[in-house]
Amino acid sequence: MKTFKTLLIAASLLLCTHAFAINVPSRTECIAPAKPGGGFDLTCKLVQVSLLETHAINSPMRVTFMPGGVGAVAYNAIIAQRPAEPGTIVAFSGGSLLNLAQGKFGRYNVNDVRWLASVGTDYGMIAVRYDSPYKTLTDLMDAFKKAPDKIVFGAGASIGSQDWMKTALLAKEVGIDPRKMRYVAFEGGGEPITALLGNHIQVVSGDLGETLPYLNGDKIRILAVYADKRLNGNLANIPTAKEQGCDLVWPVIRGFYVGPKVSDEQYQWWIDTFKKLQQTPEFKKQRDLRGLFEFNMTGNELDEYVKKQVVQYHDMAKSFGLAK
Repeated sequence: MKTFKTLLIAASLLLCTHAFAINVPSRTECIAPAKPGGGFDLTCKLVQVSLLETHAINSPMRVTFMPGGVGAVAYNAIIAQRPAEPGTIVAFSGGSLLNLAQGKFGRYNVNDVRWLASVGTDYGMIAVRYDSPYKTLTDLMDAFKKAPDKIVFGAGASIGSQDWMKTALLAKEVGIDPRKMRYVAFEGGGEPITALLGNHIQVVSGDLGETLPYLNGDKIRILAVYADKRLNGNLANIPTAKEQGCDLVWPVIRGFYVGPKVSDEQYQWWIDTFKKLQQTPEFKKQRDLRGLFEFNMTGNELDEYVKKQVVQYHDMAKSFGLAK
């Protein structure tokens, strides 16, 4: 009898293990919808490292790059061509949601994917070369007000993007028509920094996380971060735009979605995995290294947040004449 009970327990454990194994994707991939070096790359690398370090997956997650339209190409590809891949997650940001709100993702809308998890929030910032004559945001805005055609802003996305929107809001603060500012659009967050260092543009409008690798040297000076108050730790010496007279606060959510036909079981596996991951020291360390701040949402909670944000972004875009 005892032997029979032992066999039953062993069989049950085997069944449980098998059921769990079915849920774990045999192959995992994170799509970064831009060229290497920007915020999407950063978002994918964060989970690539922390999922492996916490043994949530057994072999390294593949990171692939699919640039185009701040996520539009990837969004269309995952819905139309790869809707049911259980191991594929796609990075998104506040910039993706802003473009989605303006109808820039083609025929698809916010309801066409399964919003999975957020991994943190970044903040918008404005930066110049370290040897720039503009030492403060006030210096820059005074010069911009006097001669808007003399200063070239660069950013990792086109007109109507969040980087453009942040720059346009700055222009409005000093009474400049945003359509009169000189703005160069690049693909991804890495390219405008390269252009800035090469002296091809004078100012980068981007996200804080993308500039962190450059802060320890004497290459870039961040004039302002678009946070409500000064950040902690090594970033505490960066002034906010608010304290320099510009009422501009711009958090940038970073997270993931999966294809619309990923099964409920696989979707739930990812939700459970991210909930556990977000609480681990390994994940927190990787998040901090990338200059992200805690912002943990999964599943339905994230779905509601994303849809609310898209409505707000649509209203903002309308105010600039960028959406109907």
